[in-house]
Amino acid sequence: MKYSKLGNTGLDVSRLCLGCMGFGEVGPSSHKWILNEENSRPIIKKALELGINFFDTANVYAQGTSEEIVGKALKDYANRDEIVLATKVFSRMHEGPNGAGLSRKAIMSEIDKSLKRLGTDYVDLYQIHRWDHNTPIEETMEALHDVVKAGKARYIGASVMHAWQFQKALHVAEKNGWTRFISMQNHYNLIYREEEREMMPLCKEENIGVIPFSPLASGRLTRDWQETTQRSETDQVQKVKYDATAEVDRVIIDQVAAIAQKHDVPRAQIALAWLLQKDPVTAPIIGATKITHLEDAVAALSITLTPDEVALLEDSYVPHPVYDAIAGFK
Repeated sequence: MKYSKLGNTGLDVSRLCLGCMGFGEVGPSSHKWILNEENSRPIIKKALELGINFFDTANVYAQGTSEEIVGKALKDYANRDEIVLATKVFSRMHEGPNGAGLSRKAIMSEIDKSLKRLGTDYVDLYQIHRWDHNTPIEETMEALHDVVKAGKARYIGASVMHAWQFQKALHVAEKNGWTRFISMQNHYNLIYREEEREMMPLCKEENIGVIPFSPLASGRLTRDWQETTQRSETDQVQKVKYDATAEVDRVIIDQVAAIAQKHDVPRAQIALAWLLQKDPVTAPIIGATKITHLEDAVAALSITLTPDEVALLEDSYVPHPVYDAIAGFK
């Protein structure tokens, strides 16, 4: 395993982060393809054995049961001081007023609930899951600063927003002497590269660590065009994200397959190798529901694509509608 500093910090993280959205107990609003605790634990254990020390979950994943499963497994299998544990806040956790968002009340309530589910006194990275249009960013940033000063989080990060919003949050923090975001968790892969227009240059300029999610486009970069999986058939979110551009994306998917054949490796390794070579990506967030998913991801660290191969993967890309995880496409 290789390690890197996360943004402008001294924090060492593995160059792969294990995303834990796929772990939890199936409930009314959870994904149907997730793994329960019994089936999740071997994945988490294997990730640790492979040198992954960076784990990302969220309060909303599987109604909190993802945090519970991850917390128990890490307590059993790992030294807490060696683990970089990240979770997120924003999404609705209960009905009625104040059940979601980034108000001071919501943040102060949800951090305590996340820590209880995770079975830890602190998280290493506390991230806002989305931009809250109904709460002043000043209120959010001050609350997050207080969470850090209370020792409940070591660092703070953000996810899924426009570059101008992220810059505004960075400015507000700097202006008031509050804790600054160190990371951006954004949607970025070979068939969705709109983040290269503004967000990626901003993160590079501000020395922000980039930890992109969906590096394999929900599996679309890893298999034949006609092949389906339980997730591809039941995950409506990935259908919304990728179905509309499927025909233009198919050219890129075919190029991934051709380069993978040339290297004699699975396609996932090529898609991840491309992302790992992009500046300023620190650690792609990989989802794994099989041990082989982890092994393929780690193997990608040893692949260096040539400039010609990178060009072949990139040249067929066409502009995509900008996807907002709350509002859909804009």
